[in-house]
Amino acid sequence: MTDTTAFDWRSFLLRWSGEWADSLPDDETQGEDDEAARQARWLGFPPASEERIAAMEERLGRRMPPSYREFLKVSDGWRHTGGFVWLLAGTEDTRWHNDESGLAVMFEEHLDEDAGPEERLEVDIWRRGLQLDVESDITHVLMDPEDVDEDGEWAVYTWASWRAAPPERHANFLEFMRDMHREFHSLRSRPSDGEPVFANDTTRKLDASVEEARLEALRGGWEQAGKALDEAKEYGRPRAAGLGDQIRRLLGQTYMVYFHGLVTDHQYAPELLPPLVAEHAAHSYRDDSTLTFHLRGAHDDLVSLAYATLDQVRNGTYRHTAAGPFGEAIERARELARWGDSDGAWRTLINALPLWEPLGPDHLAPLGWVADPVLGPLLTPERGRELLSTPRGGQTGETPRPTAGLDPGGLAWLAEPDPGNNRTSYRFILVEGVQPEELPGRLADGNHTVLNEPMTLWEARHRSLHNQREFSSYDDRALMAVGQAGTGWSFAFDGDPAPFDQRRFVSPAATAGEDTRAVVVWSGLRTWHGEPFFHLSVAQDGAEQYSFTYADGEIRQSGEIPPALDPNRFFGDTEDGAEVERSLLEAVAGEFGASLPRHAIVNGRLHTFATRSWTRPPRDGETYAVIRMEWGSARPADSGRTGEDGPGNR
Repeated sequence: MTDTTAFDWRSFLLRWSGEWADSLPDDETQGEDDEAARQARWLGFPPASEERIAAMEERLGRRMPPSYREFLKVSDGWRHTGGFVWLLAGTEDTRWHNDESGLAVMFEEHLDEDAGPEERLEVDIWRRGLQLDVESDITHVLMDPEDVDEDGEWAVYTWASWRAAPPERHANFLEFMRDMHREFHSLRSRPSDGEPVFANDTTRKLDASVEEARLEALRGGWEQAGKALDEAKEYGRPRAAGLGDQIRRLLGQTYMVYFHGLVTDHQYAPELLPPLVAEHAAHSYRDDSTLTFHLRGAHDDLVSLAYATLDQVRNGTYRHTAAGPFGEAIERARELARWGDSDGAWRTLINALPLWEPLGPDHLAPLGWVADPVLGPLLTPERGRELLSTPRGGQTGETPRPTAGLDPGGLAWLAEPDPGNNRTSYRFILVEGVQPEELPGRLADGNHTVLNEPMTLWEARHRSLHNQREFSSYDDRALMAVGQAGTGWSFAFDGDPAPFDQRRFVSPAATAGEDTRAVVVWSGLRTWHGEPFFHLSVAQDGAEQYSFTYADGEIRQSGEIPPALDPNRFFGDTEDGAEVERSLLEAVAGEFGASLPRHAIVNGRLHTFATRSWTRPPRDGETYAVIRMEWGSARPADSGRTGEDGPGNR
């Protein structure tokens, strides 16, 4: 906490005054008071005596907070406080606001019945606050005698209608004045034509701190660097925002992260434009009118690149590339990630990071890869901190401790509740000695089924339904994500299967083909649809070896089931479906040495395809329905029995 009574007000105010005077064009006509202030290099007034301060306090009925009292002893008021308060009150002009502005009534009208203390504060401050603004651009400055800290300091609140924001709180008067000094710097940091270059001891010191922060960030000291860049950003130093935004983006922060001044630079656009475009795509809902808002000043070719990148991001086809050894690591990491090895992909990127080279002096870390639909899901705040803590760009430093992997291994994680508790039923196929790209040829109808481009399971289901033109009540073609399931295994996973119908279910294990072993699991022990169930079947070289199904409180089994998978070990005594499910999944993982990648399935993007139906064809006399959709019309549902004239033969 700052000792407000020990603060050197005179040095601070003299520096501010000199910076203000030097920032004014020589030929600009000033008002009489401002011209006198410029000549004197002093924005203040003569100091207030203790008697004047005491008289003010007697008039107001309250002792003033320490930092305001100390300020008055140096200057009895102040001109040009920031950019929008032209005259700040001294001992003569300070007065209780008493809702002179009528803002208490305005704010009160918008309060809900269940409004909390903070919301009511925005109302009551206008009735009890001490007004400090005397002349301003419709900007109010109030000190709150009820918002007092242990040192007797009053909080200061500022508000302007044109800012469209709640009142801004400053911890005390000293912090308010410091903030206004920063605001003054920020507004003068980009001088207009004809204005003198805004350079002084403060700006030179801040610019030096920005350069040191850049080197510190490359050495891995991102926290210290971030603090220095944030301070320089508040003063409007031109490099600080663009550098700081790179740190924030890798920490998972996207709000108000625009890479100011860098994203429109052709030198840095290949790395900074993709994540900016990807964030726009995630929240624009096809309204692209705001895409160019943060590309103001960009050349037409860069704007065209932004729109082309936007199309690729939305289509899931954007592939980030980079030069050198780190670019090669990106390609290797993408290959691992697209088959589900998120942890291996991340380690590939991090191990190559010391070889990464920045595109220029304002580039702190590789960023374009976060927009890559396959690589982007690798980023978490913890991993972002690891990346930022790793020395790179020719700098040296201490290597950070690796972050823990995101995949727990095995299968038991499927029994854990997911966000929203939506994963109550799922099914998967494990195939041994077969690559993931071979699964469509073994598990789908025909020889022409190919894998879809990597996408989330939600996107895959949405696109599948959008393109589907026929729906059958008997057909159960599973849309499954595929990938590596540990050493020697591939998987196909469906996290949102159709309802389980034991009468018509046909395990796809035996159809996986020759020269392989296949395992099928379908779990609904926590399902919301009907009774709990669980199915396991294992096939070797196209012939089922053993299986069991638990449904309707009964176990049906066939073949010689290994003791570790004996269903009688799991069903019967306990009523805890999640515990039974966990035990079964642990047993399956232990028996076959396979696992499913949690992060890739839940958060990543994987290839998908539709299997052949998991249900047998209808038998004679069994009814079913088929709905066929045609462009421009929808035909009514067909229904009937199987037989010579039934729709099942169409």
